[in-house]
Amino acid sequence: MKKHFILFILFITCLSFTFFIKRDEPVFVPPSPQRTGGDSAKGYYYLLNGDYIKGGIPEMAFRKAIGKPVIYLKRDSANEGIPHDYTAVKAFNGEIVIAPNCLQCHSQVFEDKLYIGLGNTFVDFSDRETMSVKNLEKGEKLLKTLTPKKWKATEHFFEVAKTIGPYLYTETRGVNTADRLAAVLAAHRDPVTFKWNPEAQIKIPEQVIPSDVPAWWLLKKKNGMFYTAFGRGDFGRFLMASNLLTVNDTSESAEVDSHMPDVLAYINSLEAPKYPKAIDEALAEKGR
Repeated sequence: MKKHFILFILFITCLSFTFFIKRDEPVFVPPSPQRTGGDSAKGYYYLLNGDYIKGGIPEMAFRKAIGKPVIYLKRDSANEGIPHDYTAVKAFNGEIVIAPNCLQCHSQVFEDKLYIGLGNTFVDFSDRETMSVKNLEKGEKLLKTLTPKKWKATEHFFEVAKTIGPYLYTETRGVNTADRLAAVLAAHRDPVTFKWNPEAQIKIPEQVIPSDVPAWWLLKKKNGMFYTAFGRGDFGRFLMASNLLTVNDTSESAEVDSHMPDVLAYINSLEAPKYPKAIDEALAEKGR
């Protein structure tokens, strides 16, 4: 009897709490005005060949390091023999450097075919060697000694890489730390001039919360770019966020921004690829 009485009291207590718990109701995310009228062909070309990231590894050193990789995407002559997720760009002093591009995260090779716009689940942010400060400093020393002019072309890229690298590690491969990267870059960029600050100007969250990269062909269905409905307003301003890696000033960012209507037009033109293999119709119907 006593046991039943205690259970009854607990039940009434829990029931009473339900009246005080605020339930989150779905809230409609309204669409934001976008810069329309872009040229999707120009957007495609700019994504693959543009200099929205202006820093990287000296071309000679990069080509020697990668050897002869499998090339899945034919591009202009400057990028011949360079993997699809890197782009040859001209540094401020005329030297050619190889910069990472958007396809680092927004493309994936599946069964020997490149799918642009598919989130890259093969990326490995758990690798603590590639972006380690120790290895980057070794590369710095070598370039300074052997090719001073090429070193000047890549100096800022190395400075940024040494700063962001330790923040981007994850416990497992396949997930992406783009949100973390954005926070680190924002903390080190002057909000008015975009100049790089060696010390973080705002607190960087300690916890790394990785994400799965959404497919580009989903963007046209969204009014908020990200899973949390964050990323409203002008999508172009979010699309060009990678420019924060190496941007020198606001005039450079303005030039990159001018291409964003074309880039958005290209992304909005993408459709999900068809599954390349036979579909078990009976199993598909069972799962419907």
